[in-house]
Amino acid sequence: MQASRSTSLARALRGACRTPARTVAARSLTSRAAPAISTTRPSVFPQHHHHHHHHHPLSSTLQTRHASSSSSTPSAPLQKTPLYPLHLAHAAKMVPFGGFHMPVQYASLSVAQSHLFTRSHASIFDVGHMVQRIFSGPGAGKFLERVTPAGLVSGEALGEHRSTLSVLMKEDGSGGVVDDTIVTKLAGGRFYVVTNAGCREKDDEYFDREVAKWNGEQGPEGAVKEERLHGQGLVALQGPAATEILAAALGEEETLDLKGLLFGQSAYARVQLPGGRQLSKPVLISRGGYTGEDGFEISIAGDETVAVTEALLAAGGPEKVQLAGLGARDSLRLEAGMCLYGHDLDEATSPVEAGLAWVVPKHRRGADAGYYGAAVVAGQIVPKSKGGAGITRRRVGLIVEGAPAREGAEIVARDGGEKLGTVTSGCPSPSLGKNVAMGYVRDGFHKVGTEVDVLVRGRPRKAVVVKMPFVPTKYWKGEA
Repeated sequence: MQASRSTSLARALRGACRTPARTVAARSLTSRAAPAISTTRPSVFPQHHHHHHHHHPLSSTLQTRHASSSSSTPSAPLQKTPLYPLHLAHAAKMVPFGGFHMPVQYASLSVAQSHLFTRSHASIFDVGHMVQRIFSGPGAGKFLERVTPAGLVSGEALGEHRSTLSVLMKEDGSGGVVDDTIVTKLAGGRFYVVTNAGCREKDDEYFDREVAKWNGEQGPEGAVKEERLHGQGLVALQGPAATEILAAALGEEETLDLKGLLFGQSAYARVQLPGGRQLSKPVLISRGGYTGEDGFEISIAGDETVAVTEALLAAGGPEKVQLAGLGARDSLRLEAGMCLYGHDLDEATSPVEAGLAWVVPKHRRGADAGYYGAAVVAGQIVPKSKGGAGITRRRVGLIVEGAPAREGAEIVARDGGEKLGTVTSGCPSPSLGKNVAMGYVRDGFHKVGTEVDVLVRGRPRKAVVVKMPFVPTKYWKGEA
């Protein structure tokens, strides 16, 4: 996820995470009652006038190649996602994040309540600040196999309407990660690629450079074209009630069987818009998300994002679904053991060190796999004990006693304080009532059950290495 977290968001998230673990645990007992939920919803656009368009849903808002994006430069005005008016109508506390005005929380629930509500019911997150891209052309799959270790067209190629988590690799061959990304294969050999808002400028430059280089080498018969979906909406509906809510919001004629749409799969469908018989343009529904819960990420035409989101809110009603902001998103993803780019993952870290070796499929684990950094990654995958290069540090989960450990806190040996590594993310876990953190430790200290100390404001706090995710994931993989 995001690279440069703004100071105000960090402050807001710190404040959000400052609830002592025990009060969070106590609050979780009453979370189902969710006392502060308002049962009326402000409507931003009481009337919607929509026309049907039958062209390709993702092409309507494509804007090809704006050469440079100003989102990451401090002087640039903050951008607004298509849901901006809805945030204001729901009294969101807005902060700058990834070059956008983004909600950190809403008036109806505290961050901890919002977190627990997502785990027990469902929440809708605006993720429209993320960058949505389409790669097309005869060379698209092979091009993406150069810049990521994903198996998209080789080996057991990615099926149509299937998604995979992957990483953009540094072109210098060092094995470092430029960004993490979700790649989805669409019909006609097209690929839908979502990257992080905080890395927008860097990623845009990376793709400009790499596409030009590829096309220069391959010529027209192997060409690739990148399009950026400027102004396209993206919302995440997450939580155990997500399926029921989405099913209720789909148009009556829709035949999409959500039970059959498994984690990592996607499909197009239309949503019944509020206050009439109008259907939305087709939205791209991908099963998955960043909370560890079952749920969907839904890509929506910019001019219909508010209407579709209001349809989802109305389909669930306030007892089942609420809007949630960046505060809850951060604690939910941390409990799910997911990396936040620029914190838990960066250009000096390889996928193997980050515990992401699983994003490299078996058939691409050789030094000659053809993606940037393949030789380094191949060496690291094989441990030193088996003749490989192995790694000297790796990402682990920690449960920390006493005060929550924040990013930057030192991890030291229990018996004498020798430095072992650094915390990269941490906060109180509303679900567990304990302080959780992730960070990097020297290889050998990564085993589950290893006891270490974490220096919180200079004081050693007892911590133990635990398995991630901290909270079991609930991804929908079909009937058990």
